[in-house]
Amino acid sequence: GSYDLLVLDALRERPAYGYEIVRRIAEQSKHTIRWHFGTVYHVLHHLERQGLVTSRWKTVGRDRERNYYRLTARGRGVWRRQRAQWQVFSKAVNALLGL
Repeated sequence: GSYDLLVLDALRERPAYGYEIVRRIAEQSKHTIRWHFGTVYHVLHHLERQGLVTSRWKTVGRDRERNYYRLTARGRGVWRRQRAQWQVFSKAVNALLGL
């Protein structure tokens, strides 16, 4: 669940390719969260099967291609709902821990 939310969140502003998503998550978490590339692609394919993201190959440079992922309208709605649920959950856990 949280993996999906992190990837959806990484795509909320603009499309990105796998390595870029891994880098964004690492940077935004101050390198606390470090994923292997297989992890992000597993999550992306799962989200694509659910219709939450779409992908498109783009040529970059001379002969290099990258698969860019973008949120669908449905994906944006799921991102909003999951984000709100996470805020409620994390607030409750923090209260239980006295934080």
